[in-house]
Amino acid sequence: MVTNVLDYLEASAARWPDKEAYMDQNGSLTFGQLRTAARAVGTAVAGLLDKGSPVAVYMEKSVQSIAAFLGVAEAGCFYIPIDVQMPDQRVRSILDTLEAQVMIVDAKSAPKAAALGFGGTVLDYDAAAATPVDDALLARIRRRVIDSDPLYAIFTSGSTGVPKGVVACHRSVIDYIEQLSDTLGFSQETVFGNQTPLYFDACLKELYPTLKFGATTYLIPRSLFLF
Repeated sequence: MVTNVLDYLEASAARWPDKEAYMDQNGSLTFGQLRTAARAVGTAVAGLLDKGSPVAVYMEKSVQSIAAFLGVAEAGCFYIPIDVQMPDQRVRSILDTLEAQVMIVDAKSAPKAAALGFGGTVLDYDAAAATPVDDALLARIRRRVIDSDPLYAIFTSGSTGVPKGVVACHRSVIDYIEQLSDTLGFSQETVFGNQTPLYFDACLKELYPTLKFGATTYLIPRSLFLF
């Protein structure tokens, strides 16, 4: 029985380590590379935070941002994807609500993150992904994670314009993906084209079935939406 979304990743990485999982206009990650990167990021995050802590992911939409999400899950924490195009005031409001102590950034978003005045630790993705994996640490964390633990949170304005967070756990994502997959008949041959921003939970329809089936997802560049 699947109790953690990382079960999907581990199964696909073992079966198809060299198959491309996610692709964007700048590159790709195979399932094997994705698992290695996620475990490295998880080791870095776990060295800074306790299980169950929120981690802001303030990165451009890319295959690396997906690896960051899964790395946060490896650490037993939950990720919050934040739009890098969002006004600074709104980002600060989200960070204040979260009381997050760690924010993962990439090279493009780092200058914007610095301007936010974030008081916690700003973790560079590339540095985190180069962290030596601590298998024993991640195994201890994994044994403590249960399916009702939070996986991610997204923020919506609702009717007031004030950002409000909605939290989803591993079990809710797993149940949704299992039902969706049965209904639509996904398989290893499925190729997804992801248009939805990664800070909307609609992207789950592509991201997690890719892990479950060993499928492939292309992150479609925003510039192509004009056509």
